[in-house]
Amino acid sequence: MTRLSRRQEDGTAEETADDIDPDNLVRTADGELIDEETGLIVEEDTIDHGPEWRAFNHQEKQQKSRVGAPTTQAMHDKGLTTNIDWQDKDAAGRTLSTDKRNQMRRLRTWQERIRTQENGERNLQFALSEVDRMSSALGVPRSVREVASVIYRQALDRDLIRGRSIEGVASASLHAACRQESIPRSLDDLTRVSRVERREIGRTYRYISQELGLALEPVDPRQYIPQLASELEVSDEIQQKAVEVVAETTELGLHSGKSPSGYAAAAIYSASRIVGPKLTQRAVSEAADVTVVTIRNRYQEQMEALDDDIVH
Repeated sequence: MTRLSRRQEDGTAEETADDIDPDNLVRTADGELIDEETGLIVEEDTIDHGPEWRAFNHQEKQQKSRVGAPTTQAMHDKGLTTNIDWQDKDAAGRTLSTDKRNQMRRLRTWQERIRTQENGERNLQFALSEVDRMSSALGVPRSVREVASVIYRQALDRDLIRGRSIEGVASASLHAACRQESIPRSLDDLTRVSRVERREIGRTYRYISQELGLALEPVDPRQYIPQLASELEVSDEIQQKAVEVVAETTELGLHSGKSPSGYAAAAIYSASRIVGPKLTQRAVSEAADVTVVTIRNRYQEQMEALDDDIVH
């Protein structure tokens, strides 16, 4: 309902809708649309577009909801499927008869067969399950799983999987998704949860990135500093100084062609030498899963390039 009236009681004439400046309209907590300058009520009794029912917990909400989960790229059928409940009960909660239970069991079997009746669908189902398994093991957010699923679908449509293992392409897709979403997960981290070797993941990653034209920026070593700082239990001063070390040295291009996790670990080691207490190279190398030689070499390069203002 729309009503034009004035809140003021000064006896002035009521304004019409044509006299209202749209820029002065505001929505109050009661849902009324008023003219902020004059106090004129333009609209009241707004329509509530929410459900007509109420739910007080998650179970009640699921029971009353008329729609299922949103579509997702992380499932081979994008979530557009029919689920037959396994509880063998009707809508009223009563247990089904023996004949009905047998019928529901046959329907579940055929439903599962129909969902993956083609080779491409079986390929996609297995690959996306691998992406989901590795994503859970790495602890990456849901958005990364969605991006990895889209990359794998594109590789499947372009026939880039021919001659390569499904696990390898799935792992490479997840690695590319982490790069796109700026999630600090190294190739070594991915190798630990994957079923293929590191060399195959790297080779497949470079291939699909080139073929699909993925615009991937170089990894910023600063993304790895919070994770490494947490594992090493260093102070905030060391962590902040490590960020300054990386920021100063990356401007000079010292990180180009080097492992970002190893570079970040060396920055934390450099920061500990500057701020104190000092960490050992072995402890830092174990946290970053790199060799002591890598920490030593990166540390020497960083210290030579740093300004005196940062070192002291």
